[in-house]
Amino acid sequence: MTGETYDYIIAGAGSAGCVLANRLSADPGNRVLLLEGGGKDDWIWFHIPVGYLFAIGNPRADWMFKTGAQKGLGGRALAYPRGKVLGGCSAINAMIYMRGQAADYDNWRQQGLPGWGWDDVLATYLKHEDHADGANPFHAAGGEWRVEHPRVHWEVLDRVRDAAEAVGVRKVDDFNTGDNEGSSYFQVNQKNGRRWSAARGFLRPALSRPNLTVETGVAVDRVLVEEGRAVGIVYRRGGEAVTARAAGEVILSAGAVGSPAILERSGIGDGERLNALGVETVRHTPGVGENLQDHLQIRPIYKLTGIKTLNTVYHNLVTRALMGVDYALRRRGPLTMAPSQVGAFVKSSPEYETANLEFHFQPLSLDNWGEGLHTFSAITASVCNLRPTSRGSVHAASREPEAAPTIDPNYLDTETDKRVAVDSMKWARRIMDAPPLAPYRPEEYRPGPAATSDAALLEAAEALGTTIFHPAGTAKMGAASDPMAVLDERLRVRGVSGLRVADASAMPSITSGNTNAPSMMIAEKGAAMILEDRRA
Repeated sequence: MTGETYDYIIAGAGSAGCVLANRLSADPGNRVLLLEGGGKDDWIWFHIPVGYLFAIGNPRADWMFKTGAQKGLGGRALAYPRGKVLGGCSAINAMIYMRGQAADYDNWRQQGLPGWGWDDVLATYLKHEDHADGANPFHAAGGEWRVEHPRVHWEVLDRVRDAAEAVGVRKVDDFNTGDNEGSSYFQVNQKNGRRWSAARGFLRPALSRPNLTVETGVAVDRVLVEEGRAVGIVYRRGGEAVTARAAGEVILSAGAVGSPAILERSGIGDGERLNALGVETVRHTPGVGENLQDHLQIRPIYKLTGIKTLNTVYHNLVTRALMGVDYALRRRGPLTMAPSQVGAFVKSSPEYETANLEFHFQPLSLDNWGEGLHTFSAITASVCNLRPTSRGSVHAASREPEAAPTIDPNYLDTETDKRVAVDSMKWARRIMDAPPLAPYRPEEYRPGPAATSDAALLEAAEALGTTIFHPAGTAKMGAASDPMAVLDERLRVRGVSGLRVADASAMPSITSGNTNAPSMMIAEKGAAMILEDRRA
């Protein structure tokens, strides 16, 4: 059936899509359609911060994607969580507010992308921030995106910071000033002890606008392209194909996994690959789905004695009940916890100009996210390589929009990444062996003290490594001279007018930290560019 005509159609109501919907519908003269494959955020665990334990790996909240077998991880296939709900990954993620490093964005600018340097993007971040500390040169107040400090502290994490300081990692107050080297408590996207998702911050205030239409539980099939211009979207609703027309632009914000698959089903991608799918080539763009980057996290676990962790609290029925009471009465305590409260950014070796490792210290341990906590007291010293040199891919598996895409992060493909992985585990041991933690007798549970050689540590990295949920770069921006660039510096799909991609797909290189806030910054800039171009 043929649906209505809108000025803007947005495919994907995740972190980026909610920002776009808010900004583009702010003018009552713009008719906006927002399409989301997941459902509404009407489940309690989307709002209680510790709900990620129940959402990740749950088909109600997670698309349940899996990677192909990873040769760099001993042939393992990994679960690859993505948010299946209004708000997308911001409804199930770690809630960490992290911009990355100034050098990340200055590098984008130097790659031929004017307007994407640190000073440019900082101004964009400030447009929508509402920081608990109020306004200062690096933060803003009054915006839609709430940023607060954690509402629970653990003595064990304070001792971890002391241990890191003892081996040369300085304590800092704020990771979001352009230089995140050091240790600190993470800032989180919460408000008064509740998760603050993009749906709550950006979409909910816009839902009362009569010019915004939101459809959930639909499958975006393809972008309609006529005479080199995107003119609409075909999507499925309850098994029925619906065509919505766009008088202005179509914007893909389905994320680094979803957006390239939609492009390929639309005939935009590598011609040979499209041929194999049975899709007619509209625009030969070999970079679609390539350049996948992700932060591979390695999760050393240390048993502790004589100090409290979430493991011991959770498995005690009395303290678990008190946790619920504390949350109900004060919106405080362990139920407000992000998965990681303390972070540390360090250089794996002196050759790096800025920190290239990120630690997520967690006062808990488990075999895999979505599974139960261990019964012994423990801490996890998760560490990831912030600037991997390995490159993977995401591609449509078939013409069917419901089919899961093929995901190949290609972890640990380069010698550089292997070396950094080994060095990162040595760094974890350096911190955990420091004197401030000695009273708690850390005992390495994974990978275990028998892994002493570099070869053994690399084997451990291959066995322990998993995604930290930061896919990026699969429809990258780039200069006109870059044959793999899918987008120009204004997020426009090269060779197809009226079509943009505004999400983590657009990153030419991944940011040095958690990627949710940068994805929303990209959407904020993208919305401004769309409105500027309409006025021009």
